[in-house]
Amino acid sequence: MAGNQKSKAKAEQARGKAKEAAGRAVGNERMTAEGRAEQSKGDARQAKEKGKDTFRH
Repeated sequence: MAGNQKSKAKAEQARGKAKEAAGRAVGNERMTAEGRAEQSKGDARQAKEKGKDTFRH
């Protein structure tokens, strides 16, 4: 379960980074902002999982 959530976080971060880059390339500020938001969501998910791992071990 934890591995699934970690991979989900990494995928979210990658998707966000790609979306942000695409938004910048075409000059779309909304897409750039959405990409940053997805990255932040992935960062938060990853931090949550790291916290769980700390208490698990």
